[in-house]
Amino acid sequence: MDLLNTLVDKGLRRELPTREEALAVLATSDDELLDVVAAAGKVRRQWFGRRVKLNYLVNLKSGLCPEDCSYCSQRLGSKADILKYTWLKPDEASKAAAAGVAGGAKRVCLVASGRGPTDRDIARVSETIETIKEQNEGVEVCACLGLLSDGQAERLRAAGADAYNHNLNTSEGTYGDITTTHTYQDRVDTVTKAHDAGLSACSGLIAGMGESDEDLVDVVFALRDLDPDSVPVNFLIPFEGTPLGKEWNLTPQRCLRILAMTRFVCPDVEVRLAGGREVHLRSMQPLALHLVNSIFLGDYLTSEGQAGQADLDMIADAGFEVEGAGTTTLPRHRADAVAAAGCGSGASACGSHEESGCGSHEGGGCGPCGGHAAEVPEQAPADQARTDLVAVRRRGAGTDLAPNA
Repeated sequence: MDLLNTLVDKGLRRELPTREEALAVLATSDDELLDVVAAAGKVRRQWFGRRVKLNYLVNLKSGLCPEDCSYCSQRLGSKADILKYTWLKPDEASKAAAAGVAGGAKRVCLVASGRGPTDRDIARVSETIETIKEQNEGVEVCACLGLLSDGQAERLRAAGADAYNHNLNTSEGTYGDITTTHTYQDRVDTVTKAHDAGLSACSGLIAGMGESDEDLVDVVFALRDLDPDSVPVNFLIPFEGTPLGKEWNLTPQRCLRILAMTRFVCPDVEVRLAGGREVHLRSMQPLALHLVNSIFLGDYLTSEGQAGQADLDMIADAGFEVEGAGTTTLPRHRADAVAAAGCGSGASACGSHEESGCGSHEGGGCGPCGGHAAEVPEQAPADQARTDLVAVRRRGAGTDLAPNA
């Protein structure tokens, strides 16, 4: 296929595809899917080989968020039956982080619900970061605390944070349909603050909220313009009790096309398969490893993932290898740029506030929702809704049960 040959050539040269080419990837048929995966896989292997970076989420403070993000189980007015607790103590957070590190995680992502941190919260998280780094040698730490005020990113970096995550979630044109308590520009400003402070910027999206192909291309191109080191791709986890609880708009095939499009637009960036992979990719998760070079290990913020050992087995069975702590994630040209900016490790950033994505509360990094419903090419029939796969987290941080890692 001429389109795929062109995209591979561009990806190997780090050349941005056109919007028309990106849209064409999303419009390919199921019969062409393996060709699309193979083409994007060539680009992935060029920049990241067969390495898979493991990341581990620690939910520092769960539930009771004053923001109204429609996709999030922790949102204002959410009726989702999730865990609710206030700030973990530094030693509690470090213990949770250690479980992920023991399972092979190279990066720990510290996430807290809320609009954004107070200065007291920054002090609390700074102490937590210092404790985790003292007790887990060599671990990378990414913070995801919401909207940042002036000077807060600098304080987190001084405490030892390597990265900061804040997702765009969806296109600027549809952002107001999923959230009214803050703006798309607020999110852009926070990513910029983190980058300017010398933190590795992490920002991604949430798919499956009713957005059109054009919306998906818009947000991925906007992310490319922001130039984060890490782009988590979340798939909406439709939690009962949230406005998007009945949005089942994804098939495994569409998820793979979205990941392939993201790889073509961001060829040399850490693309992370984040929240919702178990729900929407299901048995086709191994194919996604040919497109992404990073995943979350174990559970998410308020939902459970597949067993950590199952993640490790999947990586090995698919012919990939877990990235070691001594390996630099990013290609040399990007790692050198990060180091020049004073960003420590040079690896990519974490997930998001939301959960569909690195973090996201649940459905995708600080993720958007899906009020805007342009044409969704492959909306799953209602009888394909897999509510049995949406499991609320009842173990790990905030509980007395051992974490999944």
